[in-house]
Amino acid sequence: MVPLRDRGVLARLSLCLLAIVILSFVVRAWKTPFAWRYGDRPAHGILATVDFQRINSRETERRREQTAERVPLHFRREPLPTDTLTDELRADFLAIAESMSLDDVPDDVRTAFALPATVKGGGAGVSGAATPTEKYEILYRLVRAEDQTTDGVAEQARIERVAGLLAEFDQLLRVLNRPGIIEPETVTRRQLGPGQRLAIENDQSEPAMIAGIGDVDLATMMKPGGRIAATWESIPLLATIRPSMESWLSARVQPTLTYDRARTLEALREARDNVEVVYEKWYQGQVLVGPGELLGEVELELLWEEYAEAEVQVPFYLRLIRTGTVVLMMIVLAVINAAYLVRNEPRLVNSYSRLSVYLGAMILAVGVGCWSTGSPVLRAEVVPAVVMAMIFAVAYNQIMGALTAMTISLLLTLATSGELTEFVVLISVSATAVIMLSSVPSRSTLIKVGFVTGIAFFIVDCGMGVLNSQSLDIIWSDGRLLTEAGKGAAWCLGAGFLVAGSLPFVERVFGVVTDISLLEMSDISHTLLQELVRRAPGTYNHSISVATIAETAAEAIGANGLLVRVGAYFHDIGKMLKPEYFVENMTEGMTSRHADLAPAMSTLIIIGHVKDGVDLALEHHLPQPIIDFIEQHHGTTLVQYFYHEAKKQAEGNSDHRTDAEESSFRYPGPKPQTREAGVMMLSDAVESASRTLSEPTPRRIETLVHKITMDKLLDGQFEESPLTLGEIHTIEESLTQSLIAIYHGRIKYPEQRSA
Repeated sequence: MVPLRDRGVLARLSLCLLAIVILSFVVRAWKTPFAWRYGDRPAHGILATVDFQRINSRETERRREQTAERVPLHFRREPLPTDTLTDELRADFLAIAESMSLDDVPDDVRTAFALPATVKGGGAGVSGAATPTEKYEILYRLVRAEDQTTDGVAEQARIERVAGLLAEFDQLLRVLNRPGIIEPETVTRRQLGPGQRLAIENDQSEPAMIAGIGDVDLATMMKPGGRIAATWESIPLLATIRPSMESWLSARVQPTLTYDRARTLEALREARDNVEVVYEKWYQGQVLVGPGELLGEVELELLWEEYAEAEVQVPFYLRLIRTGTVVLMMIVLAVINAAYLVRNEPRLVNSYSRLSVYLGAMILAVGVGCWSTGSPVLRAEVVPAVVMAMIFAVAYNQIMGALTAMTISLLLTLATSGELTEFVVLISVSATAVIMLSSVPSRSTLIKVGFVTGIAFFIVDCGMGVLNSQSLDIIWSDGRLLTEAGKGAAWCLGAGFLVAGSLPFVERVFGVVTDISLLEMSDISHTLLQELVRRAPGTYNHSISVATIAETAAEAIGANGLLVRVGAYFHDIGKMLKPEYFVENMTEGMTSRHADLAPAMSTLIIIGHVKDGVDLALEHHLPQPIIDFIEQHHGTTLVQYFYHEAKKQAEGNSDHRTDAEESSFRYPGPKPQTREAGVMMLSDAVESASRTLSEPTPRRIETLVHKITMDKLLDGQFEESPLTLGEIHTIEESLTQSLIAIYHGRIKYPEQRSA
């Protein structure tokens, strides 16, 4: 029975319940999942389950476009510079009036009125000279008022004539000033046709004036029937020289209208927004998607509208029932996972940090999977399932990876499509990844796993498509099926690359060490190992021997032999700080440093190598599993030699009785927490003890190993490890065989016998 009064148990249960609550929000337990995906082909079609209406996007957009086409372009009008134009025309007229002959008219004036050039110094009728055109003569005589005099043009008459022309020009300017003049390049660039309307604004406080292109284009206005055609009738003098004046206006008058892009866009937006939305109604039982019809973006949009309306109509009590059902299913999954973890992964359950990481990883995987299903392009829900299956298989074991994959696959299926097909695909590819991860000797292994998993996805996804359609023809007739299967296979391969690239991060977060890191650490060129060789060669040789026999024993019971071997290399690194206090580092003729020390002080030094080793390991950033070997390889065993010495000194001496308390002569622990740590404890003990045998015969080795094993067992050193009695017996046999092989007898050669 679970001790519910234990605060630690209650805290862990609360953490799990919190994770379930968070997962309930992640999977939206109160909502029915939207089951359809981009590219699906419903075999029996889809009928509407409720009456609903949706916006007819195409018709609404068509009406908005029609309205937008009728919106006039907005222009800003600047006043026409009438005074400047009047002064320019006066100056040009005076230049003509004051000319003594046609050739004396300035070139810029002739250009403005589009008059032909003449030859300097030549007069009318002179051979080779250009004869003035009739248009030139009319303009020249009109401005000089030659029609009013017979004996030459009088000065006063010319002045009055120019004044009259300018008075008529003022009427023409008033016509041109409203609504304004547009730049010809703007008409060409914006392809403004005759029917295009313009909204001309002079001031924000005044309403815009609506005009057509013919009302503002100067060339159009001057054509017959144009806006200023009637004006020529009221200005008879200028009408006489109309062609010349039209040329002058084209040359001198500048556009006064400027296109207002911001105001035009605002008007377009307002016009589109004012168009009423067009709705189309659908009724319960109406066919939304026909049998076998491909679900594209349009079909999915329609199904989403129907789904949203159906969700709105779900009563509150039904949502509560669904939420409770989903939460209950999650609790069942949690109990299944907890039953396995409590029995097989007690370190994870007993550690708040490890348990939090485990639950957080589950929530993250489900959250990413739910997010990816929302995009018709991604559809990458297989990635978190495969990644987490691979990570937990590497970090813990294959069973843990399979259990995690099953849980995540169920939750993703529950939160997304709710279809059996989805679950079959997810669990199949996850299982494929887990099966191949019995060990990870290199990073390329993870990429190979991703590749094989991708092949499995492609086969299973296509197979489920064939089963759902009940036709083999769908494989080559429906290219989308192969495309989606290929996309999923690519995601699986990407998952392999993702795990391979993030492996160091995974090791740090989960507090584990992979075979790849173990192989790197097993290199004898490691800084700590080189320092151990230099300072404590005897301890180094002892560590190598322990690694050899411990690896074999670990593999005999199915434990991680590589982890045990690397752990053995580093388990005694703390001895390098005081190597002369340990017997394996003493050479012949050396006096023991403990001879002058009290047993209690000697015990502190001996026990201290564990703490020193942990400090060195932390300083050199060794992973936690290796540090665990350093802490646990002695457990809480008794330092028997110095304990017995202390008891001898305490006998008959009442002042030293407290110096022989057993608790003061035990290692601080903890006891071995894993099978590998238990193997290390026995291997370290029997290897050290075997060196004391004067004649290491097989029988003596067997007896020694059995005695040490029973002592550790009866001392309770394996109480916290998952080792069974059968496994302990297997370890004992393996260690015995390894030591016999090391100390096997050799034939003495003749020279050795004679000596």
